[in-house]
Amino acid sequence: MNKTARRIYETIRHDPIVSPHGHCEPSWFADDAAFPDPTTLILTPDHYLFRMLLSQGVSLADIGIGTPPDQRDNRAIWNLFAAHWDRFLGTPSHSWLTYMFRETFGCDLAFGPDTADEIYDHIDAALKTPGFRPRALFRSFNIETLATTDAATDPLVHHQTIRDSGWEGRVIPTFRPDALFDPADARFAPAMAELEKMHDIEGFPGFLDALRQRRAHFKALGATATDHAQEVLRTAWIPERMGDLYAKARKGTCTAEEAADFNAHMLVESARMSCDDGLVMQIHAGSRRNTNAALLRKYGRDMGADIPVATDWVRGLGPLLDQVGHVEGFNMILFTLDESTYSRELAPMAGHWPCLRIGPPWWFHDSARGIARYFDRVVETAGYHNLAGFNDDTRAFCSIPARHDVWRQGVATHLGKQVKRGLFGIDDATRIAGLLSTGLARSAYRLEI
Repeated sequence: MNKTARRIYETIRHDPIVSPHGHCEPSWFADDAAFPDPTTLILTPDHYLFRMLLSQGVSLADIGIGTPPDQRDNRAIWNLFAAHWDRFLGTPSHSWLTYMFRETFGCDLAFGPDTADEIYDHIDAALKTPGFRPRALFRSFNIETLATTDAATDPLVHHQTIRDSGWEGRVIPTFRPDALFDPADARFAPAMAELEKMHDIEGFPGFLDALRQRRAHFKALGATATDHAQEVLRTAWIPERMGDLYAKARKGTCTAEEAADFNAHMLVESARMSCDDGLVMQIHAGSRRNTNAALLRKYGRDMGADIPVATDWVRGLGPLLDQVGHVEGFNMILFTLDESTYSRELAPMAGHWPCLRIGPPWWFHDSARGIARYFDRVVETAGYHNLAGFNDDTRAFCSIPARHDVWRQGVATHLGKQVKRGLFGIDDATRIAGLLSTGLARSAYRLEI
């Protein structure tokens, strides 16, 4: 980082953290119970870590995946992780964890096989103190807002507990209806059964009314956004067919094509609902989920086997944008794992449609070089104000400050180069840095306090 970049970085380094999309557990903040041990807190929730270990021949069983925490040897698992620490060199996980050990837990030892036990003991002792309980860490991390991601049928009991407790921390839900939108998904029938327990549903119009009511419940507990994960991005407006498709979906008789049509239409319905209730719509596209069938059968979903695939944003979003692209107040944030679409599709689209914002580098590209590539590919066409700032998108709570710091260093490095090129001066760079650090996330997600 050159002198100019360092100067810019110092202006945003200690900004509040706005975390508008992630996967932390709301129960942590509702119960405010001590985290149990370093392995359960740091290793087992983080698919970045165990997918790398798996690639190096370490089975998920060896690191306790699928085993209750009180039935596994967490110290032995920690030592196994440390024995493979050098496999993470060059990855963002190595940077995040190094930052976490040093800055969050105040441990200056270099992590590895020879220091694993000492670092485990250091962290374990810290977790037993009041300063390392979830709410205290929330404050010490300087988190302004943290959004969780919640199934559409989640009763949001923990969010209600947080609100009723009077705690000042802002933890809000995010409405994720994926399981209700894809009749080909194994989660569809159970999710529909849960929805029917909550609401009386008569046909497709009743289904839409139930979704509106669920969205209103989320919004009443602070939600400002919805989230939709799509392997193949496709939208459609086919209201004349939806009564029949809904009936088939409930009977479990949809063909694969009909299930895809149902999902494509429901994305447009969701966008139309956002026009009415103001919830920002997020689409995460281009991840083929659970590609390791053996792991899926043995351990279930989300075991680190999701792999990027190509995405067609222009054709995929066409019918949705035809419906709502110019509706005042509609906001949509787009995330991709297909970096080739940044300059080819997403930047030109965000530079045209008033409703679109480009989400930050996601998942495999949430890294120092991924951040640099992102700015290089989107800024010249989309500018800065059509970006959505940063979100950490993580289950690993203690890595949140590290991830935001990597982003802020990337912001400063990029803007320092822009100043050096003579594209604008240090005052403009500093102002844009503040937007990229916190301001754009606040505005894109309607989180202004």
